[in-house]
Amino acid sequence: MMYDQTRAQQPADQPRDVTGRHAPGSAPLIPSEARDKIARRLGRAVNTFPDAPRESLEEAEGAFDDVTAQLMDVLAEQRRTLHAGWQDQDPETRVAELHLALRQYREITQRLLRL
Repeated sequence: MMYDQTRAQQPADQPRDVTGRHAPGSAPLIPSEARDKIARRLGRAVNTFPDAPRESLEEAEGAFDDVTAQLMDVLAEQRRTLHAGWQDQDPETRVAELHLALRQYREITQRLLRL
């Protein structure tokens, strides 16, 4: 198999799988419905602060707890998926498949570093 220099040099924010389609790591980490729900909850906390500061802070803390828990769940699942994709392969696994796994690890790690 030939080394694909063009594909190897693609930017980290444009991840693609071996078929050229966007890789799963490029999707939002938290689904839009869950993000919207948490954003509404945080918005309520901000808007109710003048009338009920303590309750507002409790609501904001709850929103923070929800988003961090969801993020941890998503990251744990991505790690399990990535690990299973290469760990249980026989020693003759194609270098291209291992390279794809490495790129996926790099891309998700870089996304986290940009947070």
